This record gives sequence, C-alpha cells and structure tokens, in this order.
Amino acid sequence: MRDRHKIVIDSAIPFIEGVLEPYFDVEYRKGGEIDRSEVKEADALVIRTRTHCGASLLEGSEVGLIATATIGTDHIDTEYCKAHDIKVFNVPGCNSAAVKQYVFTALYTLAEAKNIDLKGKILGVIGVGNVGGKVASFAEESGFTVLRNDPPRERSEHLPAGYFTSLDELLDVSDIVTVHIPLWTENENFVGCEFLGKMKDGAIFINASRGEIVDEVALLQNMTRFKGTVIDVWQHEPYINRDLLDRADIATVHIAGYSQQGKINGTVAVVRELGDYFGIDALKRFDLKGSRVTLDLSSKSQSEVYRMLKGIYDIMKDDKALRAQPEEFEHLRENYKYRIEF
Repeated sequence: MRDRHKIVIDSAIPFIEGVLEPYFDVEYRKGGEIDRSEVKEADALVIRTRTHCGASLLEGSEVGLIATATIGTDHIDTEYCKAHDIKVFNVPGCNSAAVKQYVFTALYTLAEAKNIDLKGKILGVIGVGNVGGKVASFAEESGFTVLRNDPPRERSEHLPAGYFTSLDELLDVSDIVTVHIPLWTENENFVGCEFLGKMKDGAIFINASRGEIVDEVALLQNMTRFKGTVIDVWQHEPYINRDLLDRADIATVHIAGYSQQGKINGTVAVVRELGDYFGIDALKRFDLKGSRVTLDLSSKSQSEVYRMLKGIYDIMKDDKALRAQPEEFEHLRENYKYRIEF
C-alpha cells in the first residue's frame, strides 16, 4: 500500500516541475515513452498529444484521471476511459490567443515576402470555436471581410442569418482560408481534392489545427494554384512530408499554440484539476503569471503591422530552424522557447 498517490507527467510540460512533489509521488517521462510499466501503478496522468491513451496503455492500471494540457483529446480513447470510469480533462482555448498570433504573424510575413496587398481581402475561417473565434474577431478588427463556417455551431446556436457561410461559398470567394477544426475520425483528410479544388486560384491556405485534417498529397497537387501555404501541423509527426516542407512558404514544428501564456494556461488548468480531483485546496488555488504585449494596430499601414508583429515573434526563425534540421522535428518542438503573445 503506497502512502501517496502517484502521478506520471510528460516531461515537456512547462512550469510544473516541483509543483506537485509536495503532494504526490511524481515521475517525469517523455510523452512518447510513457508506457504500461510507468502507468500500471499511477493514479493520474498529466500528458500532451504525444501520449496516446487507450487500452494498450491503461488496461490493468490504477489511473482514474487523465489531464491533458492540450485543447483536444484526439490522442485519448475517450470511450475506453468512459467505460472504465477514467476521467478525462482537457483545456479547450488555453492557447487560442497564441494560435491567433501565429496565424496573423504568418499571414503578414507571407504578404510582406510576396508583396501581397491584404486590404479588402476575404478571410474564411473554418471552425469557429475558441481558436477560430479569436482569429475571426481579430481579422474583423483588422479590416478583413470574414466568413465563418461551423456546421455544428450553426445547427445548435440561434445566431443571425448570414453569420455562418456554407463551405462551398467560403472556399469559392475567400482569399485566405484558415482551418481550426478538431480532429475526429470523420475529419481525417477533410482538406482533400474536392475541398482544395473549390478554393479560388491565388488564395492563401493556412493549417494550424491538426496535420491529419489535410490530405497532403492533394495539397501538393494544388499548391501551384495558391499564392501561399502556411503549415504548422503535419501528418505522421515527427516524420514529416519533406516535399510539403520544401514547397510550403512557411513551415513550423507544430508550435502555433506555443506562447508562454498559452502554456501557463494549460499547466495552471491541469494542476487545479488535480487539486479538485484529489481534494487538495492549495492546488485548487494554483496560479502563475505570464507576459503579454499590448498592440495598437489602428491607423497602421500593412508594412507597419508586419514590423510590429515580427518584433514580437519572428516566425521565419522557426521556419529556418525546421528546414535546417527536419529530422530534429521533435527536438525542436520539445525545446522551443515559448514566445510572448499579444
């Protein structure tokens, strides 16, 4: 009989080391290396997307809580967990402001490099949840015409007519298409030949959601029609498609959500959940403070906006790091220096 509960934690989760040790027996492991031997006697797991939680990992264990410091749960077999009374906790929206920053920094950087005038452009947002909602709002504040597509929200919410746009219309008229949908089985290869064929010539495509959303072969076949492509997430990470890397205008290592504040939000949330689950008041009140930069983009030219965004986050440094060492994808991601967000 153990005196204390055991927690297994992904060692890449920031700001958590030392926080839980006064209350638990803690083991840190690389996310992809957490296996049944560590999990067998664990009472809770604190993970990221690199730990796939299903029967092969959890069967016969003592795990009662899986707290993932991520917005999604596609790496967790939630049906298995439900059937075995394992609580699953995730943190939707924790890095939404960071992804918003990434999208617009990438867009203005691409426009600067290719001399694209963004004035009057139509930006189509597919998936208008925590992330897509922030992207859409910031785009409108910045003068873009915004089209929103989100069938689940359209069915469940009574919003004014015209608030949402059909996918076909959005693809037909949008100058920029950015995807922010969760990964479900039915969404795999959502961006395929039919989707891409409906996009207008000269459009810009951005994916900072999940790599499996995009049929990468179809994307490669259509890229000559587009004015720009930004890829942060990839199928089969860390073994990414080198052809897509070579041809993408901006390519990064799945770090769109990797701001300091976004990571703090995730860590604070999982620590508080552990406090709630195990009844530890000090952990329920756990908090951390990060830094943000306030931007006033009003009355700024496109080049001025680009310089302001680059001054906070130079996305091309991340692009160059990946192109220089694509085989080090996971190392670059795990050792990423979290940026300040606006």
